[in-house]
Order: sequence, then structure tokens, then C-alpha cells
Amino acid sequence: MCETPKETGTSEVGWKLRELRKSAKDRKIAGICGGFGEYTPLPAWLWRVLFLTSLFVGGVGLVAYIILWISMPSAKTDR
Repeated sequence: MCETPKETGTSEVGWKLRELRKSAKDRKIAGICGGFGEYTPLPAWLWRVLFLTSLFVGGVGLVAYIILWISMPSAKTDR
């Protein structure tokens, strides 16, 4: 009988989202989409398209972006 290991319920993406921060390198406005691009498998340009699309579909993108701008920690700096 072959037993498969049980999944722990955490994924690599989930782990990276716990460390999510604004980007210091890839920023157009506040570094939100650049941060998502660094900590998820999706590139930053795709996050920008998603936020812009949701902006024009009900304005949810703008509200979400502002909330993330306020609540997301800044990028770690190497000093």
C-alpha cells in the first residue's frame, strides 16, 4: 500500500504573501503592483492591468489600491 503525504494547506504563493511588501525597484505610483509582482507568480504589468480593469468596472480597483497603499509595509532596504 502506497501512502501519499498529506498536504499542509500552505502553498509557496501563500507563504510569499505573508511577506508581501511594496516594491522599491518596480514602482510607478506606490509600488503596490510591483510588490505583488515580486511576491506572486504573476508579473507586475499583469497586476497593473488587473487594477486598471477593476478601476473601470465599478471603481473597486481604486479603493483596493488606496487601502493597500496605506496598509502594505514598505520595501525592506539593505543598509
